Amino acid sequence: ETTVTGDHFILSLSLSLSLSSQGRIYEGVTVEFTPPISSTGVLQSEKSMDRASLLLLSISIFLDLTAADKIPDKLDLAAESGMIFPLSYSSLPPRVEDFRRRLHQSQLPNAHMKLYDDLLANGYYTTRLLIGTPPQEFALIVDTGSTVTYVPCSTCKHCGKHQDPKFQPELSSTYEAVKCNPDCNCDDDGKLCIYERRYAEMSSSSGILSEDLISFGNESQLSPQRAVFGCENAETGDLFSQRADGIMGLGRGKLSIVDQLVDKGVIEDSFSLCYGGMEVGGGAMVLGKISPPPAGMVFARSDPFRSPYYNIDLKQMHVAGKSLKLNPKVFNGKHGTVLDSGTTYAYFPKEAFNAIKDAVIKEIPSLKRIHGPDPNYDDICFSGAGRDVAEIHNFFPEIAMEFGNHQKLILSPENYLFRHTKVRGAYCLGIFPDRDSTTLLGGIVVRNTLVTYDRENDKLGFLKTNCSDLWRRLASPPDSPAPTSPVTQNKSSNNISPSPGPASSKSPAVDLPGVFRIGVITFEVSISVNNASMKPNFSEIADFIAHELEIQSSQVRLLSITTRGNEYRLKWGIYPPQSSEYISNNTALNIMSLLRENKLRLPGQFGSYKLLEWKAEQKRKQSWWEKHLLGVVGGVMISLLVTSVMVKLALVWRRRQEEEATYEPVSAAVKEQELQPLSSSETSRV
Repeated sequence: ETTVTGDHFILSLSLSLSLSSQGRIYEGVTVEFTPPISSTGVLQSEKSMDRASLLLLSISIFLDLTAADKIPDKLDLAAESGMIFPLSYSSLPPRVEDFRRRLHQSQLPNAHMKLYDDLLANGYYTTRLLIGTPPQEFALIVDTGSTVTYVPCSTCKHCGKHQDPKFQPELSSTYEAVKCNPDCNCDDDGKLCIYERRYAEMSSSSGILSEDLISFGNESQLSPQRAVFGCENAETGDLFSQRADGIMGLGRGKLSIVDQLVDKGVIEDSFSLCYGGMEVGGGAMVLGKISPPPAGMVFARSDPFRSPYYNIDLKQMHVAGKSLKLNPKVFNGKHGTVLDSGTTYAYFPKEAFNAIKDAVIKEIPSLKRIHGPDPNYDDICFSGAGRDVAEIHNFFPEIAMEFGNHQKLILSPENYLFRHTKVRGAYCLGIFPDRDSTTLLGGIVVRNTLVTYDRENDKLGFLKTNCSDLWRRLASPPDSPAPTSPVTQNKSSNNISPSPGPASSKSPAVDLPGVFRIGVITFEVSISVNNASMKPNFSEIADFIAHELEIQSSQVRLLSITTRGNEYRLKWGIYPPQSSEYISNNTALNIMSLLRENKLRLPGQFGSYKLLEWKAEQKRKQSWWEKHLLGVVGGVMISLLVTSVMVKLALVWRRRQEEEATYEPVSAAVKEQELQPLSSSETSRV
């Protein structure tokens, strides 16, 4: 009930809220307060505060009181001058209509950001974020399940060795630590705001909240913005051992980088992620709205009040066009169906998992069930589908997810399979049973899928597309022609060589038409050392090259060395990972772009450096005989050897049989035989 007495409001709230952490129930709280004064100095009227505003205000008051662990029967807010309601840091996006109209009418910029790494090889995708003045660069995991963005600080005493050096606040002229205030948790001294995050895999991150200028890369239309982030002082578990520097939080929450940019009014309340396909990796991310929405995009409702995560209203699953006829409630347990970019695989409640697994197995009778690559896990794997990833759709069925609006998202085999790392031509299900009733959809489900998180309209959009190609389109200037290939193809030698002439930073990105199978990329560099007696550390150079090209050190090999005085001419080769036959398209494109634009840089400790030439060699698709010639020859040789051994054994056995047949004991009676006459020749000799 609301009562107005002069300039006084009296709210009689009938709240029945149970706080499970404290086990108490609060009911019937009465609140009195004096309304705020408007900018003209006149008290706002009752009409200026509708029931929804009063309800939100009362709930805010109630939550603040419960957090303070005390509920008085009557509270006079007129005497409480220190109470603050930080609406700019609301954990849910604003829902004010005139603000919506302003966003729709404005042409706000977007931040176009490239994604790196590979979901299954690394367990995550990263993007590059620059923090400070001058900017310090970091590789951060894009995580829609986290709300804090954080990087290791130079003051961190328990942080692992990561891809980039730690953030050094003292080198940034725009850095500020967030001072202790009522809206944050404070350190023991009560001076600085702190944060702490713990994850399901038992890893954790903690540190102080800081504010600095954050830049989003050269391809971004969005100018650098001040934002709050975490400066790590400690990390444990996977966060300690991972190669990536930290986390970029894209979830719903006041510290989320998306919420902060939206609150500043610099982007619209939307962002998109697009993950590369199987063995391709990479992709694109857009902070802001993609307008207009792409044709053919499938949408699912996302309820921000259902859970703090990005959920969708999944209702049914189909395998090979056949409905599994599951009870829709199976997908609505606990947090519902959650899409989490920080998770690798898909996890379903046991009932749904068994139904999907059985339906898939029923559709692939020609494939053989085998053990998984890791004996510690009971992976469901199959062999006989061939080595070519592009052909697996001929063996495995499509899976469809049906939403509450009856729209369906089609999952191709690459959206629920991962390659067996020990058996060629074998694949395993990337779907597992969940321990609780939540349906958790990881990045594997949305590979080569543009996912738009339309937070303003409470929905998620899905569009099947080539995410590597999407990044190249986003990186191109508006209304510009499609980038042309800066490489020439020699069909006779299957080599891809750079165009002649000096490299230019303005050159278009490398764009290879179709799918190329790059077997090796070689390049020659010249290093001039200051002291002829000092030999370069080639192992250290190899590690640095791997770091710069964002590949494994085992993929970098020194092929040849030529010396002349203080100059070393080194030829390096970049090879596929041990589990692959060729370098993935995304990785090959990144490496060739860096080499062509001469962006590979070595530290000064190695001496002066110059890139001489580079070449990428295609791995030609082999015919059946070329692939299996060794096996056929080996089989023939083994067959001949076995046949030869069998013949020899047969001869030995026959000879023994003959010897046993003519053998006579010593005591046996010998039949007397008539003497034969001597021949004439023998007679003459006598």
